Amino acid sequence: MARITLENLKHSYADKPENDDDWALKHLEFECADGGAYALLGPSGCGKTTLLNIISGLLRPTQGRVLFDGEDVTDFMPDRRNIAQVFQFPVVYDTMSVYDNLAFPLRNRGIAGEALDKRVRLIAEMIDLTDTLHQRAAGLTADGKQKISLGRGLVRDDVNVIMFDEPLTVIDPHLKWQLRSKLKELHQQVGTTMIYVTHDQIEALTFAEQVVVMHEGSVVQIGTPVELFEKPQHTFVGHFIGSPGMNVIGCELDKGKATLAGTPVATAPVKNEPQPGANLEIGVRPEFITFAKSGIPVNVVRVSDTGRFSIVETKHKDQSIKLLVPEGGIIPSEAAHIRFDAKHTQIYADSRIIT
Repeated sequence: MARITLENLKHSYADKPENDDDWALKHLEFECADGGAYALLGPSGCGKTTLLNIISGLLRPTQGRVLFDGEDVTDFMPDRRNIAQVFQFPVVYDTMSVYDNLAFPLRNRGIAGEALDKRVRLIAEMIDLTDTLHQRAAGLTADGKQKISLGRGLVRDDVNVIMFDEPLTVIDPHLKWQLRSKLKELHQQVGTTMIYVTHDQIEALTFAEQVVVMHEGSVVQIGTPVELFEKPQHTFVGHFIGSPGMNVIGCELDKGKATLAGTPVATAPVKNEPQPGANLEIGVRPEFITFAKSGIPVNVVRVSDTGRFSIVETKHKDQSIKLLVPEGGIIPSEAAHIRFDAKHTQIYADSRIIT
């Protein structure tokens, strides 16, 4: 296991980067604790796979350093970093048995006999492959093959970090929940530092202790799933996490008090005064908005019934505001008023939180 530190990291695929758009990664600095479970979460093109490849040694950063337990490994090849990596698509040896696939990384390092057999059977039991150990890998389903890939990543007990690059992409939706739960359980059992790359918020939030949210080559927030949901530090985090995402509504600020087109809105207290001319917005999740007898006047424009609750889209002047109404709740037909929960209503200046 290892503590992984990224110092002043930047990367560009251009020979001579000249402007901000030339950088795939833009000044990253953070640390993954020894034995922690982390997710790199963001949309396609945000830089998460580039960052994973830099940590693994497949890429050398244009600028900055990568350290494992304080040792600079920036110039180390992957084999010197002592890592295991599970890729998006299963990588298995079809002509080998499941047992031999799991044993392969150990045999490559001179481990044999009872020590090898004990480790292979332990990992097979963890990932529910015991009954197929002596079958050829070619006969397994896609999820079975991906379990082999997971097992090969876990079978060595001496790795610094196990890295997963969108490992559930090829798995059927009804099996993803099972494998997500299994990965969480495996981390608790083996205690190895794990980094999981995904664009799927459910995968990230169910697996990781700390989620690193990336956007356009930058880290916009690192936090627990609860922190990301309840207090997004950047409007992108609010948009990207949650379904539906956070409402982001243009507002005005007068002596630290927010208004929407002249209507006062109670929010969390302003901690940092915005710069003059900053773009000001209120952020509030649909879960923290309710219909009320008074408050912000709106018109109900659409209702989507999801079973457990309804997603209600309303309009305040030209601004769309969504809220969730529990099953059986009363939804006004047209004109109504809504209120925000002040504790969960934040103000953002140029997309960054100031409350």
